[in-house]
Amino acid sequence: MNKVILMGRLTRDPEVRYSQGERSMAIARYTLAVDRRGRRSQDGDQGQTADFINIVAFDRAGEFAEKYFRQGMRVLISGRIQTGSYVNKDGQKVYTTDVIVDDQEFADSKNQSSGDSGFGGGSYGGGNSRESYQQGTRPAPSSAIGDGFMNIPDGVEDEGLPFN
Repeated sequence: MNKVILMGRLTRDPEVRYSQGERSMAIARYTLAVDRRGRRSQDGDQGQTADFINIVAFDRAGEFAEKYFRQGMRVLISGRIQTGSYVNKDGQKVYTTDVIVDDQEFADSKNQSSGDSGFGGGSYGGGNSRESYQQGTRPAPSSAIGDGFMNIPDGVEDEGLPFN
């Protein structure tokens, strides 16, 4: 089984390109800084306390990343590891490791994110929002209620919700 779940902060805005061909597809690349837990050397030196993991999101997930993800935001992704290699212009073989996104979502509300989160002024559910690209539509900013949960509009099918 090849399954990865990561939570970290974006080191920069996603870089998005579109494929050529009959059906253009978004390909978003970004890097997550994922904190390491409890790793200290004996002399107390922290050293590197995060891993920087390359993420690739295709199609709708790529469009979602382009539209909503910004540097410094904390996001949660799940996907699979994919390795590869290529020969660079100097003739050296370069090995790559990427995480290919199956699902991605916000790990913080707009108010908790550091810096500009790029939500366009809307709050997605208040204090504990987790809007996923797979949900398709996002609620209107007015749908937030005081307890941190969002009202589910009439006509939304249970299958589209991220929980049962």
